[in-house]
Amino acid sequence: MASLASSIQERFLSRLAVTPHRTLLPPKATHLSFQSSIQGLRAQIATERKDRSSFLQTSAVRHLVGSVTRTEGLRFAVVVARFNEIVTKELLEGALDTFKKYSVKEEDIDVVWVPGSFEIGIVAERLGKSGKYHAILCIGAVIRGDTSHYDAVANSAASGVLSAGLNSGVPCIFGVLTL
Repeated sequence: MASLASSIQERFLSRLAVTPHRTLLPPKATHLSFQSSIQGLRAQIATERKDRSSFLQTSAVRHLVGSVTRTEGLRFAVVVARFNEIVTKELLEGALDTFKKYSVKEEDIDVVWVPGSFEIGIVAERLGKSGKYHAILCIGAVIRGDTSHYDAVANSAASGVLSAGLNSGVPCIFGVLTL
């Protein structure tokens, strides 16, 4: 299963246009001490700040910039909560329009309805582990009332979607409105 997830990740990343960037590295020196490397790094940071308006990049971080423009072969699932359907239905229509805008075929999108936002994470994880999808969009709406129920459902929805992505190895996008 891990190899499937890494294969999907490689295919996804290969579709991104990677933009090279400059890195900040300490100057090469024969005798390197902590103090000398810090001073050299400060000089490079000062130079970089002049060039990049204080945007700092290091060699330890890879910056990938791009967009997915080729969608053939990609499959998506959308998990939608029925509770607060007046809101979630509109969010679903917007998501489907966006998929269409990026040339994702209707047959490459599966929509799964669940009772409420609380159940989104469980279903998203199952879908992710099925190996059929490259990404899962999770849509719901939790509206604050007079009880503490809102906090429990909102927190469970957030942690459920996060856990689904981590446990399945498939990106799970959090689209649950908390009002």
